[in-house]
Amino acid sequence: MIQNCYSVIIAGGKGTRFWPLSRSRRPKHLLKILSPKSLLVETAERAFSLGGRNQTLVVTVAEQLGALRRELRALPARNFLAEPQGKNTAPCIGLAALEVVRRNPDALMIVLPADHWVADVKAFQRTLRAACDLAERHDQLITVGIRPDYPETGYGYIVKGKALGAKSGIAAFHAKRFTEKPAIAKARRLMRQGSLWNSGIFVWKAATLLELLARYQPAIARGLDAIGKAVTGKSLNNLKLRSVIAKEYREMPSISIDYAVLEPAGSEGRVLTLEADFGWSDVGSWAAVHRMMHKDSEGNAGNGRWLGLGAKNCLVHAPDRLVVLLGLENAVVVDTPDALLVGDLNRSQEVRELVEELKKKGYGAYTVR
Repeated sequence: MIQNCYSVIIAGGKGTRFWPLSRSRRPKHLLKILSPKSLLVETAERAFSLGGRNQTLVVTVAEQLGALRRELRALPARNFLAEPQGKNTAPCIGLAALEVVRRNPDALMIVLPADHWVADVKAFQRTLRAACDLAERHDQLITVGIRPDYPETGYGYIVKGKALGAKSGIAAFHAKRFTEKPAIAKARRLMRQGSLWNSGIFVWKAATLLELLARYQPAIARGLDAIGKAVTGKSLNNLKLRSVIAKEYREMPSISIDYAVLEPAGSEGRVLTLEADFGWSDVGSWAAVHRMMHKDSEGNAGNGRWLGLGAKNCLVHAPDRLVVLLGLENAVVVDTPDALLVGDLNRSQEVRELVEELKKKGYGAYTVR
């Protein structure tokens, strides 16, 4: 266990990337795609090994709170924090930092997205221990960067600056700058330059994060300050606080923690990155799922009952019915009781746009469930 440390799991996704399997009430982190356990449970179990159950918090939106509590029955109810509405990651992480400081003013805070996949848990633990050590010694914002396997255009990249040396064999660098979701040519160039994927996993002192929010994002800091004054020693889950939190959230901007804090702090030399390799993916699309699954000799992979005849490089999810692929290439087929997706595997990043189009065309009921 890492002493003086809280793990904060961010679990507020809208359930659009994996339609029709995922819906707004059953987002990606509740899906069991790559193992018999949901991505949320996999994330929580990794978190328990870092700071323990009592020091693991989950932040979600109010409409998902019941489902997440049922999924993580082993976690104390007081460790679930509910946002009244999603406002991207900066308000969300700020709210969690407020609760961490309330419990322990000196605590470190590990931020973990709920929907990531990690193949090598021991390497993951070593990396997070090294990150906590850096955060404790230097009082910097620590990002976990991943050595790229290929030029992914759906990820952000961290351009490395001056090296700090290695801790337990894990190299650390100043973060020179961040680049969001580059085009393929730029992604290849960043990869050649040794840049890292931005995993969205962070470590810092909770009090330091609140201090930097006050400097760079005063509108968020004012709202958090009002919420903190209303807590008066009680948990943020107290029913009387919900109206206060809702009121303050309405005034907060919707902004990611990267834009809100990491980029301006990085320009002041306050951000470090670890170069990690623990078999990571943010499972951001059906193509990413296909990449991680065991495949047959023709590159096909799937869950459920399916058969490929002359099919190549396809992904199938069909738990209820037999699906036969005849001569298809680079296809994704996802079969659910009320909706069927058949598409180009290479365009699976566009599923999010597809969900918005369904709503425009009057098929919004198929995005909820």
